[in-house]
This record gives sequence, structure tokens and C-alpha cells, in this order.
Amino acid sequence: MTAPQIAALLVFLFPLAYSPGPGNSFFAAIGASGGLASAWPALIGYHAATFVVTLAIGAGLGLTLLTNPTVAGALKLAGAFYVAGIGVMFLKAAPSDGDAGRGPMRASLLDGAAVLVFNPKAYLIIALMFTQFLPEQASLATLLTITAVFTINNLLAFVIWTLLGLAIGRLIASRMSGRLVNLVFGGCLIGVAAWMALS
Repeated sequence: MTAPQIAALLVFLFPLAYSPGPGNSFFAAIGASGGLASAWPALIGYHAATFVVTLAIGAGLGLTLLTNPTVAGALKLAGAFYVAGIGVMFLKAAPSDGDAGRGPMRASLLDGAAVLVFNPKAYLIIALMFTQFLPEQASLATLLTITAVFTINNLLAFVIWTLLGLAIGRLIASRMSGRLVNLVFGGCLIGVAAWMALS
């Protein structure tokens, strides 16, 4: 790909990566609880899965997931239940007012990967991107470049959202107890799960 083509791809991806969505909200909640250090495992898991799924879709695999409403619906519900489960973990991790020893909520590599794998809307966005930017008879180098640009841009967006969540968490923590912070962001993740299930 040429530099102008990569620039056009980044312009195309900007509103998709940086506007609020389930992934952004998930990482903002993790960031609010424990900052970037707590989010790194999930960020790595999410974006390793992003790279693999994006490469597979670009290579023409995974079309069943995009065209079969039963499979897409099952993925969507599985993702919603998974994120809701993480939200419940936040609620359970909320310390009592006198308990400062439990530390921040952390998300694992698997948690991050699952948020991507169980989100069929991400698959549709990836497919749309390839219809716009992957020419017919494209080389492996072009496919890898688009996949890498998509993954790195998404990682940058989610790091920004994680840091935004950290800033919001600190602002809220200055006004309420640690228990309420975890309750608020646990509730936010459950809200994200409902959004995933109903959208």
C-alpha cells in the first residue's frame, strides 16, 4: 500500500475506532478501576485476536459468521453474557468501605480476546474495510499491511479510552468510596453487555 492509501484507511477507521462502542467502554471501565497496568493483558488479548480475525476475514475465511444470522446472533449473545460476567466480577470485587486490600479489577488476556471474538459487529466492520481497501488479487503484503494498520490503530484508540477511563475513575474516586467506583463501572459493563445483546 502507498502512503496516501494508508492515510485514507486511517481516515476511514477514525470514527469507527475512536467513537464509543462496546470495546472502548470495556477498556474505559478497566482503566477506571486499575489504569493501564490492569488493562494491558486484556489489550494484548483483544488485539492478538483482532489481528488473527482480521487476517482470516481478509483472506476470505469466516464468511459464514457474516452471512449466517444464527451464528452471528449466538456470537452476539455469548459476547453479551461474557461482558456481563466481567461486570458482575466488578460488582463482587467492590470492597467494603473499610476494605482497601483487594486492589483494582483486572482483565485477562482471555477476557480481551473474548470481547473481540464474541462481537460479530467487529467482523462486519472488518469486512467493510476490506471491501473498500483490499483490491482483487491483492498480495499477501497488502493484506498484512491493512491488518496491521487496523490492529495498531485500534490498539491506540483503546489505550486512549483506557486512559480516559482512568481519568474519569480518579475524578469519581475523589468524590466517592472505592466500593462505589467498582459498583459504577461494574454497572457500566453490564450496560455494555445489554447494548451488545440488543443492538
